[in-house]
Order: sequence, then C-alpha cells, then structure tokens
Amino acid sequence: MKQVGVIGHGAIGSVVAGALRDGRVAGCELGGVLTRTARAGVPASVATLDDLVERCDVVVEAAGQAAVAELGPAVLASGTDLLVVSVGALVDDQLRSRLTDGQGCGRLLLSAGAIGGLGLLRAASLLGAITSVHLTTTKSPDVLLAPWMTPSLVAELRHGTHPVAVFEGSARDAVQRFPASVNVAATLALATLGFDRTRVTIVGDRAAVRVRHVIDVEGDAGRYAFHIENTPSSNPRTSAITPFNVLRALCDQSDAVVVGL
Repeated sequence: MKQVGVIGHGAIGSVVAGALRDGRVAGCELGGVLTRTARAGVPASVATLDDLVERCDVVVEAAGQAAVAELGPAVLASGTDLLVVSVGALVDDQLRSRLTDGQGCGRLLLSAGAIGGLGLLRAASLLGAITSVHLTTTKSPDVLLAPWMTPSLVAELRHGTHPVAVFEGSARDAVQRFPASVNVAATLALATLGFDRTRVTIVGDRAAVRVRHVIDVEGDAGRYAFHIENTPSSNPRTSAITPFNVLRALCDQSDAVVVGL
C-alpha cells in the first residue's frame, strides 16, 4: 500500500485525508496529516514534516502557496513525491527551478485542480505549436475582492448587478493578483504556453452559482474549447471537484489502466 501524507486539513485536505482514511483510494492509505497548528479531529496527525515524509511515499500539498515554498523543497529532497494543489506557487521562477532541478529524488506532481483536458492540450503541444491560450474564469464577486482594487471597482463588485471583468492579462499577473483564486491559470499555463503567453480574463458575476472556466486554445493540432462549471466547495474560492482530482491522481499511481489526464 502506498502511504500518502497530506499537508493541510481545510476544504481540500480534509476531503483527501478522509477518503484515504476510509479506504476509498485503491492501493493507498493515509500515512499522516500535517497542519500548521494542532487541531482536534485531524486524523493521523503528525508533529513535523520530518515525521510526515518518514512515513509516506507521496505527500499532497493542500495548504496554500506559502506551504509549497516553505515545505516543498524539503519534501522532494527527502526522496518523497510531492503532489501540489496550489500550483500558482510555481509562478515564482526561482521556486519552480528549486522544485524541478533534480537534486532530490522525489517527483514534482501537479494536480489538475478544477479543470480538465490537459492531457489533450499536452498532446497538441507535442504535435506542433500552440499559438494562443485564453482562460476566462467567472466567480462570485465576493471571493475576488483584493486590496489593490480601486474603490470604484470594489463598489461595482459589491453592489453591481451585472458581470464585471476585474482582470485581463497574463497568467503570471493573474496568479500574483489572485493567489487564492486562480490556481487553474497556473496549471493551464504550465501545460501550454507558460505564464507570460497564456492570457486570462477574470469576471465577477453575482448570478454565478457555479465556478465557470472557459478555455480556448488554438494551434497546429487544431482548435479546442472547454466549458467547465464546478460547484463551489465549503470554501467558495475553490471548487468541490478539486480534492477529487487529487484522489483521481492518486488512483492513477496505483491503477493498472490509466485513462488520460
């Protein structure tokens, strides 16, 4: 049985840890959970990162971008695989180099998070050039409010009745401006044109009951369009599907037959 550790026990980590504890992931079991502070009700809680990696074959990061930077290098250096949920952390070029320089024996694995189709897009990039990638993400305005916004934009988000485009630019800028909301932009960028050439539009819409991602891609292989609408999790900044994409990735590590990505 593959021993799986989890960093974080919030909306994503608690679902992943619970499924592993209950034996719902074939070939895997819960090796331990690490949280920043001691919390009642956390299964298989461990005190330190050293304790976690000593017990586990793979560690799932579900604690935010800061946790990737703080703990990721040590996980990989220990020879333990690291499955990252907060992919936006990799917008930091120096951190990404540290995690992919091959100095440790562990593998860096990236969760698809709240989107799909990445296997097809990676195949398309092997066939020929991808010329354009555009992601439009629509969420509730309340989860998009940020300190850098102008008072007029904040007022429009809080009191407006129509969709408001709060950002248009590169995936790099999108991830930096909305670090808790657009990990999907980072994942898409890493699978295709990179942070600077992947374009992102972020929309706040009070009528949006689901988190919507529309992906448009063109290249030598053809034209692709994905329309994804996810139910929000208990944390409205994330989608309920996100932890289950982590569980799917863990299943793929054990399954005899793996279908797509």
